[in-house]
Amino acid sequence: MHNHGIGSWPARRARKTPHRTALLHEEQPTTYARLHDRVTRLAHLLRAHGVRQGDRVAFLGPNHPAHLETLFAAGTLGAVFVPLNTRLATAELRHQLRDSGARILLTVRHPAAAELDAQTEVLEAEGDTYETLLAGSRTEQLDQPVGPDDLCMIMYTSGTGGRPKGAVLTHGNILWNSLNVLVDADLTTDETTLVSAPLFHTAALNMTCLPTLLKGGTAVLESAFDPARTLELVQRHRITCLFGVPAMYDAIAAAPGWDDADLSSLRTLMCGGAPVPDRTIRRYLDRGLTFVQGYGMTEAAPGVLLLDRHDVATHAGSAGVPHFFTDVRLLRPDGEPVAPGEAGEVLVAGPNVTPGYWGRPQDSADAFRDGRWFRSGDLATVDADGWYHLVDRLKDIFISGGENVCPAEVETALLDHPAVAECAVFGVPDTTWGEVGRAVVVLRPGHSASAGELTAHLDGRLARYKIPKSVVFTDSLPRNGAGKLLKGPLREAYRRQP
Repeated sequence: MHNHGIGSWPARRARKTPHRTALLHEEQPTTYARLHDRVTRLAHLLRAHGVRQGDRVAFLGPNHPAHLETLFAAGTLGAVFVPLNTRLATAELRHQLRDSGARILLTVRHPAAAELDAQTEVLEAEGDTYETLLAGSRTEQLDQPVGPDDLCMIMYTSGTGGRPKGAVLTHGNILWNSLNVLVDADLTTDETTLVSAPLFHTAALNMTCLPTLLKGGTAVLESAFDPARTLELVQRHRITCLFGVPAMYDAIAAAPGWDDADLSSLRTLMCGGAPVPDRTIRRYLDRGLTFVQGYGMTEAAPGVLLLDRHDVATHAGSAGVPHFFTDVRLLRPDGEPVAPGEAGEVLVAGPNVTPGYWGRPQDSADAFRDGRWFRSGDLATVDADGWYHLVDRLKDIFISGGENVCPAEVETALLDHPAVAECAVFGVPDTTWGEVGRAVVVLRPGHSASAGELTAHLDGRLARYKIPKSVVFTDSLPRNGAGKLLKGPLREAYRRQP
């Protein structure tokens, strides 16, 4: 084959294990042979709609076989896949479609599809009409030359500038990340992975789903996460692997049936996306389960650190060590390496690290130190034995229920309200979501607004998880001599207020 990208994976798996089950969705199995056939038909259909190498193909919908079929079909053509977050407001989705220049958008059961930019063709990827189109599509194999340096996908991630940035991931980035997972998490050909975290996030897609398919296992796709159903599925399908953020694992452990559930099939529970409380870790370790913490970022496709399964008991709370093919450094602000136990910024290098951001050459250049080391903006320590512990984030971004929230984006939307003169948004601890937003607001003289009015103003402009859960009013915000907002004193002053 001339195609060495991930678009060739269904064809390669179909010739190796055609009758094995690749996907299971709503109790309907899809073999690797059938997946290859559907991907080939969809690739021809996309080409008939004008998609060519380098064009962007977007997808919007819940976890569904069409998500993966679209990814692989785009890769078959050498096109670039753009997964969209279903929790975003219509205005945010429209921005990402325009920013990526998507030629076509495939959707599954999403109400915003009809309201999106008319410049992007929309194709419903489910139902009788779609199946008729696929059935009438061509089946001869396509073999577009695709190499490891060709662009594979654009995944939007929150940034400090107020607008999400599209992190570019190449086919090589995805492959090397998958190899890291196979080496470090010991996935096997009989893996049955439950994918209930959303596929539009890099962890669910790239840390569990794609490595499972590369290895020839089965990915069980759930449209939405439900803790009680998770316990049911683990027992019914003998699930061996799953990924979740801490809030998901807490919900599973609190679900009816937890104490009596047969979880003996589970080999690996991966957790990341937010700081993991010790109580969460212990709940699973006490059940004799392998609870593996990790650390990553969209720009690293996403794996950076992972705790080895054999070390979960002795190093609980650690994010582990660098992935096999990934290198990590911790540097002081002066650029010097840290001493053991000293906090420093996490810098990452390796074949899984992004070449940069879509359409943002300056942001891309600024993201790297010495042109090679990606600057994460996160602080960590490493002990004398090489175990890493995350300490804090240099950036203002906070994580709510596994979702990155950019305060600058929320602040920009708040400032659109005519009564708001100044505002600052930051994360505060929350027992359910890890962190939630708190807004500190200065009103314009002669204007008035309640907390409810301000959050209602954000509804429809921002995804619900970005909307602050509390609003505090004050007369002024602390600033330095240059007029820069001082969020440190602000957090200290308002962190504990209701």
